[in-house]
Amino acid sequence: MDITQIMTSPVNTNKAPSGTLGKQDFLNLLIMQMRNQDPMDPMKGTEFAAQLAQFSSLEQLTNLNDATVQGINANVVLTQSINNALSTTFIGKDVRASTDTFQYNGKGDVKIGYELGSAGDKTVVKIYDENDKLVKVINGDSDMGENTLTWDGTNDKGENAATGKYHFEVEAKDDAGKAIEASKFIYGTVRGVRFKSDGTVFVIDGIEVALSSILEITGG
Repeated sequence: MDITQIMTSPVNTNKAPSGTLGKQDFLNLLIMQMRNQDPMDPMKGTEFAAQLAQFSSLEQLTNLNDATVQGINANVVLTQSINNALSTTFIGKDVRASTDTFQYNGKGDVKIGYELGSAGDKTVVKIYDENDKLVKVINGDSDMGENTLTWDGTNDKGENAATGKYHFEVEAKDDAGKAIEASKFIYGTVRGVRFKSDGTVFVIDGIEVALSSILEITGG
């Protein structure tokens, strides 16, 4: 009788099958095999030694796997702790971040920008409020690469816009009227850091921006 035969025999362990043969299960099967072996044909020494070697290998692999998992978990915690500590050094820094949303406080100018993959013939920047209502249309530069512009906080009628969240779209076209893809970004100051379950975010003038979206530290 070998381990394969034992495994296919019905054994009531009062446990739901886990789908994984652990080292204790292996040892239990080996003991059961020895108890139920045919006295007229006992297990050969070489076969017994081979199965013990299999058990030893299984135990070593299990211990190695446990140590690896513990090491990975420790590294994750350490990395997160370092990132959290370093992220606080961004507070008060002026940054450029990859997002099209910004907060307007009801006064002053707002600096925004975009990057074109190729030079265009005409570029228009449209600013919307948080209800997706068009507030302002501004003619922008069409140079290849980074372009910036300033919104003075007024709508198309020259009236002052209300305090709140805004976002913008960039419509750029080449000489043939074909659309050019534009990457949008904002400028602002990091006012705080928030640690969330899905990662660390910076608060840039009231807007939450992920760490991965910070493109550049421009001052501060």
